[in-house]
Amino acid sequence: MGRLFGTDGVRGRANADLTPELALAVARAAAGVLADRDGTHRPVAVVGRDPRASGEMLEAAVIAGLTSAGAEVLRVGVLPTPAVAHLTAALDADLGVMLSASHNPMPDNGIKLFSRGGHKLPDAVEAAVERGVSLHPDHSRRAGDVGHRPQGRDVGRVVDVPDAVSRYRDHLLSAVPDSLAGLTVVVDCAHGSASHVAPELYRRAGATVHVIGASPDGWNINDGVGSTHLGPLQAAVVEHAADLGVAHDGDADRCLAVAADGSVVDGDGILAICALALHEAGRLRGDTVVATVMSNLGFHHAMREAGVQVATTAVGDRYVLEALRARELSLGGEQSGHLVFLEHATTGDGLLTALMLMGRMAATGSSLAELAGVVRKLPQVLVNVPVTDRIAVSESDDVARAVNAVEEELGTAGRVLLRPSGTEQLVRVMVEAPTQEQADAVAHRLAEVVAAV
Repeated sequence: MGRLFGTDGVRGRANADLTPELALAVARAAAGVLADRDGTHRPVAVVGRDPRASGEMLEAAVIAGLTSAGAEVLRVGVLPTPAVAHLTAALDADLGVMLSASHNPMPDNGIKLFSRGGHKLPDAVEAAVERGVSLHPDHSRRAGDVGHRPQGRDVGRVVDVPDAVSRYRDHLLSAVPDSLAGLTVVVDCAHGSASHVAPELYRRAGATVHVIGASPDGWNINDGVGSTHLGPLQAAVVEHAADLGVAHDGDADRCLAVAADGSVVDGDGILAICALALHEAGRLRGDTVVATVMSNLGFHHAMREAGVQVATTAVGDRYVLEALRARELSLGGEQSGHLVFLEHATTGDGLLTALMLMGRMAATGSSLAELAGVVRKLPQVLVNVPVTDRIAVSESDDVARAVNAVEEELGTAGRVLLRPSGTEQLVRVMVEAPTQEQADAVAHRLAEVVAAV
């Protein structure tokens, strides 16, 4: 059986790669691995989803898998992924299940799992869940018949949680001490999970709120709006003369921003703003922020000038989280807009990020552009190079020599990163240099060497 879990749960085309049978199997296996096995109480699982039409089908399958394993299901409905993580902890559940494909298009869907306390699963636990899902001769993955199947009163039940939204909203409001009164924000909810949470949240925090992308119909999630399509938000910010815009993705675990003039502030800029806020308040643990290898060199320069160290991880918010927990740090994030405030959340939370960003603007009286100006970004070029063998590229002497030559050429003024895709036969060539022309030329020169392997 091929690897079931990717960098963020199980993901695929709904009802093709990700079938109801597979969803049931994963849920049943997860209950067996993650549930408290001391026999003193019935396992409890929180289940939420984004508004995708396929989420209704997969939710039913997941609930069937959990209840067939004897788990009590707390169904929270359509909510952001970080809300499911928070409620898993707040409701003292053994596991949480979120059905979402995040920023992916509507036909996709996914299963994200959380352990007790609302934490994403480490590799070893994912592997244990995967072992509980067996491949049968019909090539469908489903849970094996190993182990006890509850019957009668031992079969799990389903309970709806009517105050799930208010619990999550109140938790976020308690994390932000500064009123947002006087700020005008446009929020793009990507026709996703944030649609019925974010606008009211920001209003209760004191901001004047204009809303786009908040009419989910099951099919329009991420369709031309949200954090992967910033054009409509940029136009709306200028039209409403707003102080800023914030863009979420389908499950609202990320946040990107737009300044008053329509310019984009990415995850590096937001992370820098929030890191400096915590640093000045003496609340940035270890005076260290966690970022991935994709963060712009300008971010590193800005942090060094401010006396903040940067711990670097592989790409993926799970690796950011692992570093935060292992080193007992408080803040980390990705260029894509996943930020983790470990003092308040166990996973990336786009709504919390937006509140923290606006709180910094309100506290300082500074514009978003002024705050983001601390990061002087170097021109960055990313080229996806199709290859026949990613491993051969990583072992190629020709590629190594080309990379060494580029690194010598750039010195400390730039950098180069070659990163094989985790899911496709691609090698991503990323180059940063003092000028756009040099970055373009170097990136395409390296891409030609990679493609020739």
